[in-house]
Formats: sequence, C-alpha cells, structure tokens
Amino acid sequence: MVADALKPNLIVRADANPRIGSGHLMRSVALAQTWRAQTGGAVVFVTNCEIEALREKLQTEAFEICEIENSYPHAADWTRTREVLEKYPEAWCVVDGYHFDAAFHGKIRKNGSRVLAIDDTAHLDFYDADAILNQNINADGLQYDCAKDTILLFGTSYALLRDEFARRQTWRREIPAVARKILITMGGSDFYNLTLKAIRAVERLAIENLEVRAVVGAGNPHYAELKESADCSPVHISLIQNANNMSELMAWADAGVSAAGSTCWELAFMQLPSVLIVSAENQKGLAEGLGATGFAENLGWFEQVSETDLANGLSGILPDEKRRRKMSEIGRDIVDGHGARRVAEFLNRRT
Repeated sequence: MVADALKPNLIVRADANPRIGSGHLMRSVALAQTWRAQTGGAVVFVTNCEIEALREKLQTEAFEICEIENSYPHAADWTRTREVLEKYPEAWCVVDGYHFDAAFHGKIRKNGSRVLAIDDTAHLDFYDADAILNQNINADGLQYDCAKDTILLFGTSYALLRDEFARRQTWRREIPAVARKILITMGGSDFYNLTLKAIRAVERLAIENLEVRAVVGAGNPHYAELKESADCSPVHISLIQNANNMSELMAWADAGVSAAGSTCWELAFMQLPSVLIVSAENQKGLAEGLGATGFAENLGWFEQVSETDLANGLSGILPDEKRRRKMSEIGRDIVDGHGARRVAEFLNRRT
C-alpha cells in the first residue's frame, strides 16, 4: 500500500500470543477501525501475532500487516518497525504492550513519528510518549512519570470498542425476572482454563433451564477438555470458537462470567450484569473499580476463587431482577461507546 500524502496514517505496534492474550491487539483494532472511517488514511499493523484467527481478522479488515518474527527487545523488532515508519512519515504510532519501554518509544519519536502509548499499569519508570491512553476505571489513581507536555487520556470515556459495539448505541437491554442465559468469556487465550471452572460452577446452580454459551478464544489451548466437559454436562452448554459476533452474544445473554480484562468495557456498554475473575495482575484495579460501582461482582484473584465461590456469586445475581436492572443501568453510564471516536479525533487534530 502506498501512503496518501493528503491523508493521515496510523501505525500500530502490538502483539498477540497465548501467553499475553489478544487484548493488546484487539483494542488497537477498535481504534484502527474508527481511524480509517474518520480519516480514510492507511492503517498498518506491525505485529508478532502467533494466533492465526487474529491474523485472519486483520486481513479481513484489509489492514496492512507487517509481521515481526522476534519481538522487542530483540533488535530485529526496531529494524522492521523503523522501515514501516519511514514508509509513512509523521504518522502516529500506537504502541500497546508491556514489553515496550521508554527506549522503544524514544526511538519512534526520534524517527519523526508521534507515540500514543496504550497502558494499564504505569509500570515503566518513564513514558517517552506524546500521549498516554489508559482506558481503565482506575487510571486516575496511577502515577505516570512522563514529560510535562505528555497528554493523558484517562478513564472509560476513552474505552476502545470495535465497530460491532458502536453500532448498538441505541440498543437497550431487557431484564428478565430470572437470568437463565449465561455468557462465559475468559479472554483470547485463557491460560489458566477458567472457562472450565466457570462451566463447573454453573452446574452447581439450583436454577432450572439454564443455557450457557462459552466463548473459546483464538489462542485457547484447552478446547478438547472443554468440549468433553460441555458434552457431558447436565446444563445446555455451547462452545463458540473464534467468535466474531461478541456484541450479539452479549445481547443474547442475561448475565456474564468474565476475566477482568478489556472485555469488561464491552460488557459494561452492553449493560450485561457480570461476575468478574482477576486472571492477571493488571486486571486487579479494573475489577475492584467495577465492583465498587456496582456494575459487577468482583470475586478477586482466580487462584482464590473456587467453583463454589463462583456459583455463589452467580446465585446472588441470576434470580435478583432488581439488582441486575441496576447493574445494567450502571454499565452504560460507565461506557458510552464513543471512546474510539474520541481517541481518533484527538490523534487527527494533532496530525
């Protein structure tokens, strides 16, 4: 693809694999979709993506893909990234991943591009970025060391949702007397197989006619075990691999069980009362924040959550219509669905 000198371009540097999951890459897809719709400019993903379904997603979206075999801090990463930056001079470069540091950010800026660092944890000693995006509910409580002129885009008003969610702005949830349709979504890889724990917890519930749809992400290595469990379950359980209709699945459900990652912003926007499990350190503040608002039931760190704990959490939500109605209302108040548009407009104004 040849850059159009009259249109602003966007470079995304993000990876995906079973260990780090798909969240870094997928939230950048949301921004990229909106950027292209707003500006008509090129979008290039520079990525080490080990999950085939995600590579196919980028191809389906017709984004340009520059694949990297060895990720930073390997020297080959910067060599490939620099080649793309020089092809698209003065483009914004979105950098999303915990393995990128201030030195990597600084190289991009010295090369003539601006850096938007997407972050959740303020883990770096210094952020050499033009802007930092933290879309989480606890962002204001973190301390970022950065230059005084670095612009901070903090909070859920900047939550990055893909097109399929943005199209549901006018949709509103109906609240049944008893929630019987449960969506389980534990992220793109679910390294600890929390989906199986959730399935077994649902089997403990004393509610008749339950229907479960469990999303098995593109990087999930546990499918065979999950299928065996679902096939033998007394509850009607459907496994859905590589779902490309998450907004539809969330609209179908009456309640959700989820890892406390970026999917939470989709759940909140879709007004889906949810039980959350923390499966990574960077999810802790997010889960605590959402639990404090009343939108979700935060069960805490996954190793300390038993099947009984999870079943009890669901038992406190499924039969309680009043509570679920309130949770639903809080969700849409937290995430209004315009976050990707706000971020894209910010970047475009400074192009």
